[in-house]
Amino acid sequence: MLSHTNFFPVSKVSLVREKLLQADDSKYTVLVSVELKDPIVMLMVSIFGGILGIDRFMLGDTAMGILKLLTAGGCYIFYIVDWFLVQDRTKQLNYDTVMSLLI
Repeated sequence: MLSHTNFFPVSKVSLVREKLLQADDSKYTVLVSVELKDPIVMLMVSIFGGILGIDRFMLGDTAMGILKLLTAGGCYIFYIVDWFLVQDRTKQLNYDTVMSLLI
């Protein structure tokens, strides 16, 4: 888990590390089965499939995914904006997922 520090926000890597060190063995088995999303892959999905909202569906933001799908990426506005924001959203989603399992 700690080898994937680029999957988490830079400012929160130390907090993830601390929580992992404090976790018991039962939490480790659950964390091993969690699939984290790669921010680089999500950027590629956003570039090639963002006009259809695929990136938002993959991040669990169904409402915005449907909006992008029906409006051709919000007339290309949301489509282009997501190129710059999708990596941060992916890292935050990974962080939230791991923290919810560690608490």
